[in-house]
Amino acid sequence: MPEEASLVSIWPEYVIPTLQVLSDGQSRQRREVFDAVADRAGVSDDARAETLKSGGTRYEQRMGWVLSHLGKAKWVDRPERGHYVINDAGRAALAKYPQGFDYALAREVFAPFWPEKAKTAAPASTPVQPSDEISDPIEVIEDAVSRIEASVGEDLLDRLRNSHPDFFEQAVVDLLLKMGYGGAAQRGRRIGGSNDEGIDGLIDQDALGLDQVYIQAKRYKEGNNVGREPIQAFVGALHGFGASRGVFLTTSAFTSGAIDYAKKVQSRIILIDGAKLVDLMVAYRVGVQEKQRFSAVEVDEDYFE
Repeated sequence: MPEEASLVSIWPEYVIPTLQVLSDGQSRQRREVFDAVADRAGVSDDARAETLKSGGTRYEQRMGWVLSHLGKAKWVDRPERGHYVINDAGRAALAKYPQGFDYALAREVFAPFWPEKAKTAAPASTPVQPSDEISDPIEVIEDAVSRIEASVGEDLLDRLRNSHPDFFEQAVVDLLLKMGYGGAAQRGRRIGGSNDEGIDGLIDQDALGLDQVYIQAKRYKEGNNVGREPIQAFVGALHGFGASRGVFLTTSAFTSGAIDYAKKVQSRIILIDGAKLVDLMVAYRVGVQEKQRFSAVEVDEDYFE
């Protein structure tokens, strides 16, 4: 369940474009700097829109880190709140580093402005890799949390695969209720058993049960993927109940034939494989509990106005 690679460049790559945008000596607002650098550096619309779990966009978070470093290095000044202007030291830096910045050069140039424990440089013979001390702290925290959640997700999936069928069926009902299906009254129940007629759970979307979502849950081992036939059987069960919507969940995965079939049938069938299942369980706190909470602070600019 690893996250996809970011579309946004590492923050050191935006140092020179930022100085170039400010090189005309005009004072610019933070937002104006962000937009101008994005245009100059060719940041795509998708990259600009990429979000962090904590809120905000990854591009803006990294640009904030750039402006912070430029301020600490005294390459830019802040003539007023939220405005930035280049100074002579910034122009000198722009001329000195025409090749731009990577992690190695960022470590060399900006290390004096990092906390003491982050100043230890790697030996010259050691290739410099992206590291916590030159990454945005918020992103470091989020990456660490993502690694923890991935590990917990693997444990969850293993436990679900080895659980009793009744437990697994109830777990998927609990998940859908946590996701908001069934309304405030939590109208959902496990059906299961030998006479379940191909349905393992049912969610009532309204008090009278006029709008219902049917559930099928398959507790399969890794590699035992769900093929087209079980999906066809589920669609048949839905038709038998006069239903048009269903959710099919499994602890394994779906074959391409199953996925294609689910897309083509008239009934609305949502397929949730094992990886997606545990991602949702972690996100909606089903089968997991919060161990520790962190908070990050920043200077309140309004306080100093």
